[in-house]
Amino acid sequence: MTKSVRLAVNGVRHNIVADPGRSLLSVLREELKLTGAKYGCGEGACGACTVLIDGRPGRSCVVAVGSVDGKAITTIEGLERAGRLHPVQQAFLDEDALQCGYCTPGMILTAVALLDENRNPAEADIIRALDGNICRCGAYGRIVRAVRRAAEAIRRQA
Repeated sequence: MTKSVRLAVNGVRHNIVADPGRSLLSVLREELKLTGAKYGCGEGACGACTVLIDGRPGRSCVVAVGSVDGKAITTIEGLERAGRLHPVQQAFLDEDALQCGYCTPGMILTAVALLDENRNPAEADIIRALDGNICRCGAYGRIVRAVRRAAEAIRRQA
């Protein structure tokens, strides 16, 4: 059974006709051609598919597209503004906080959500927020440094 689902992805409204039980990840990648969110484990355990749903991290591989009807979805492709990277994206580059890059979109979006709530997180807060986002390359130290650097940049902008 298919139905029309209204999605606001990266500020653009879409009407998608899909099975409401289909994964948000498959709709993003296959229908909207937004490939930043990655298929990792397919069980919501690794974080590679993380997107923001109304500003909160969500594992798009286990989120049914019908459950996000009318909600605001942000993917890694939606963070850049007017040719400028989001401070978290820039900090990941500056700190060389990526290696293969597979986990990077999910890490960045999770960090964006954290910094939207807490602009001055302690290291333990960063680690707790990113827990469950798996980096297969083991760049965790650089990732934590990048989030701290982004937090500093965001505080300076405020």
